[in-house]
Amino acid sequence: MTAGEPIFHICKQTEWEAAERAGVYRGSSQDAADGFIHFSGRAQVVASAAKHRKGQTGLVLLSVDPARVSQILKWEPSRGGQLFPHLYGALPLAAVIRVDPLPLGPDGDHVFPAGFSGAS
Repeated sequence: MTAGEPIFHICKQTEWEAAERAGVYRGSSQDAADGFIHFSGRAQVVASAAKHRKGQTGLVLLSVDPARVSQILKWEPSRGGQLFPHLYGALPLAAVIRVDPLPLGPDGDHVFPAGFSGAS
């Protein structure tokens, strides 16, 4: 991860639309159960989608500026000892710098925007 590079979160389009109405994103039910909002770095997000969102439709990819949430962001070991960004609090909408649809491709894997490691 390089300084200033976004972190990424995948959620349902409907969850994001609810966040836009509420003015804040509080995460999915899984995030609530774990006590933080799960994020990935650019090199991790494709594998995270394959592991946790395989075959799911109606998803979006949130790109977030980590500097805007630095007070509540922690990098912690997770899958394979890799450090993953975890957000301990609600995500302010102002921290989201881009929202992209995350459709399924013909092979059943999610189609990421260009520039993602392992993207279809």
